[in-house]
This record gives sequence, structure tokens and C-alpha cells, in this order.
Amino acid sequence: MKNYSGKKIVIIGVARQGQALARFFTKRGAQVVLTDTREKELLSEELSGLENLPVTLDLGGHHIEILEGADLVCVSSGVPLTIPFIQEALIRNIPLTNDSQIFLEECPCMVAGITGSSGKSTTTALTGLMAKTTFEMKSNRQKAWVGGNIGNPLIDSLDEIQEDDLAIMELSSFQLELMKNSPQVAAVLNITPNHLDRHGSMDAYIDAKSHILWFQHADDIAILNRDDEASWSLLPEIKGDLISFGLNKPEGRSNGTYVDQDSVWLQIGREKLKMFPVEWIQLRGRHNLYNVLAASAIAAATTLALPAIQSAVEEFTGIPHRLETVREINGVTWINDSIATAPERTIAAIESISEPIVLLLGGRDKDLPWDQLAALVRNKVERVIIFGEAAPIINDAIGPRRPGQHLKSVVTTKDLAEALKTAQIQAQEGEVVLLSPGGTSYDAFKDFEERGQFFRDWVNQL
Repeated sequence: MKNYSGKKIVIIGVARQGQALARFFTKRGAQVVLTDTREKELLSEELSGLENLPVTLDLGGHHIEILEGADLVCVSSGVPLTIPFIQEALIRNIPLTNDSQIFLEECPCMVAGITGSSGKSTTTALTGLMAKTTFEMKSNRQKAWVGGNIGNPLIDSLDEIQEDDLAIMELSSFQLELMKNSPQVAAVLNITPNHLDRHGSMDAYIDAKSHILWFQHADDIAILNRDDEASWSLLPEIKGDLISFGLNKPEGRSNGTYVDQDSVWLQIGREKLKMFPVEWIQLRGRHNLYNVLAASAIAAATTLALPAIQSAVEEFTGIPHRLETVREINGVTWINDSIATAPERTIAAIESISEPIVLLLGGRDKDLPWDQLAALVRNKVERVIIFGEAAPIINDAIGPRRPGQHLKSVVTTKDLAEALKTAQIQAQEGEVVLLSPGGTSYDAFKDFEERGQFFRDWVNQL
């Protein structure tokens, strides 16, 4: 482990990741300065998490003078690397890092890292359940640690993690931008247009995702999606072994998971293993079948027990805000898919539902194309209710009603609350009201979770 005693560490952002970094560094005797553009009055909740920590606060802007004498700058994932403060740190040759990078540098156990444009959290949670179930079945002291971009920053658990444990870590493109270490098992689920408002171009976005593979070694394992062009294009980046996943059997004796005769199979060289029937999967949609195939490949790479994998698949019903059925009332099913912050994810949600759909679309646009979603909406959705900042863009993409299209109506509302009231009036017995916005929540909510919770609370009060 590095010696941080007496070092001056500047942490940008006082939310979850910043707080975890502050705890980590103060415990190791560093001088910690936390900076945030928000004023103290807007940070009461965040600052309560820093009580009793010997840190210096720099609020209301990132002031250049705090870089004087700094040994390290830690960047929370929501902070673009292009801001003047970070550019000044680079000019001064101050190294940049983040909580995920430090965790990978210092973690004593095997790490399985998972990234992708969609499905990261579901795959991470399911793999975590497979690992926890394996260790419970063995009745030993091994533990599975699940976190990163999902749940708690894993850096908070570093002092408790033992060499024989397993860490399963969700990694976003924002976290990967700075990475100079790769996990021993690295999965790229898929890469579709996302976060182009942050990365600037699709090439830059793919480049950030591919960092998860760049620093692997010859004895490490990569997990790629055979059916996703961008994921599969990263084959040349692989330093060690590959276990792929896809619907069809991998070519020759290549390692991978696949579907055959309504079951999920694993092929390792000459050997073929039937893992479990597809009907055991509790999750809706083809995209979730891919998530299960990916989790099964990661489980194979980390040598988890087959009975534990089977038990986890049967038990796992998903995680909040991802095609989550909140309630059925008067014959109408209300589904919360607030995690859908890109049109691609909304497409996957629509395709997973067979019932007539009343779709709630909106939020803030991320400079992503809406055309493909608009075409699907016109041909499969009953009614659309638009809300939020991106409403004009979405309206333009859907366009006027055309002869022969399935879509019956498009209504624009000022916010999610009004959209929900409209949905309550419109929805009929046997239909699904689907919140799958296609845009981020930042025009009205702190994050997609707060937006999803607003939906849940509203529906549960009906």
C-alpha cells in the first residue's frame, strides 16, 4: 500500500465518492481538502457524512489556490475532466485519480469489473448474488463485496477485505477515464451511444470503456459480448483469456456462454456444461437474458459453484428502478424503469413488454439520437406522455401522427407529476404505464433513483 501520511490530497465533489475518499485518506494521515461548486447551504446532507473528519472544505467553487502543494487530485465520477480546475492540476503535473483506481491498486483479492452502456447494475448485482451464495454454500470465511458505481464505493471496505474474498465492481465510463489498473476479470457488456454530452464523441466513449481491458495481464480474463459489435471489436485489446457470451454457441472450441434447447450452456474448450433452463430467469426482456449470460460467464471466470449460480438465477428478481413492477391497480400495471437515461435503454424496456403501453418519456437530453426509439414508439406504443426539458426534442423526433401507425396520441406535460396524472386518466385495464424516460433526471431530480422513488411514491398513493 502507498504511504499517504502527510500528503496533501484534494478531492473534487463531496457526495458519496468524495466522502469515501475523505474517510480513506484521513485514516491514513493525509491532509484532505474537499472542494465543491455548491455552497454550504445546499450540502447539509453531504456534510453530515463528513462530521468528525479532519478535512478542510473549499465550497462555492473550485479555487485554484488550493492546488498549491497538492500531491494528488481525486475526481468524483460526475466531474468532467475538462473543467479549468482539473486542467490547471494537469499543467502543474499533479496526478489525477479516483476511488475506483485506488481500490484496484490496493485491493488484496480478485476483482471482477463490469462495464457497459446498459445492464451493468443488473449484471453486477446478479454476479454478486452468485458469489455470496457460493461462499454461503461453502460455509467458509470468504466474502463477496459488491459495489463501485452501484451501491457503496468499495474503497470504504478495503480494510476488511481478505485475500481469498471476491470483489464485484460496477464501473462507469466516467470512472474508467482515469484508470491505469484493470480488474483481473473485466467484462464489457455492450457499447451503444451514451454520455456523448460528456465524452464528446462515440470514439472517445468507446475509448473510455476499453480502459477496463488495457491494463490486464496474461493470466487475466476478459468477458465480451459476441452479439454486440462494439464490445466484440475490443478483441485486439485482450491480454489474457476470453470467455464470451451471446445467444448462439461460440465458434469452434472458444470459451463462452450461450443458449441452446431453451437452456443456458457454458463451453470451455472441448467441454460443454448445461447450466440452467432459460425459464428459471425471473427478469423480463431479451436484454436481461444477455445480462444473465454475462453474469454466468463472469461466474465461470471466477470459478463460482454451479449450484450457487443456479440458485441465484432462480432467486434474482432484479434491482430497483429497472423494469420494476411497482403496483397493479384497477387492471393497470405501473412499471418503474427510471434507470433508462438513454433512448437505447427505453427501446429495450418497450421490447420486453407484451401488453399495451402508456409510455412516460422525458428528462434531460444527452445529445443522443432519438430516431430509432421514435420509430419503435410509433409502431408499438399506445400513447406517449412527454415531460421535462427534452420535450421539444422528443416531440420533433416522434413527429405528427401518420397513417397506419400504432401510436394513438402524444401529450406534452410540464413535469413528471403532471405526466403521472395524465397517465392515470389515460390508462385502461390490461395496459402498462411505463416510466422509461430516455433522458437523465437532472432537469428536475438529483438522480434517476430520486426520480424513480417519486414515481413509486405517487403510484403507491393511488
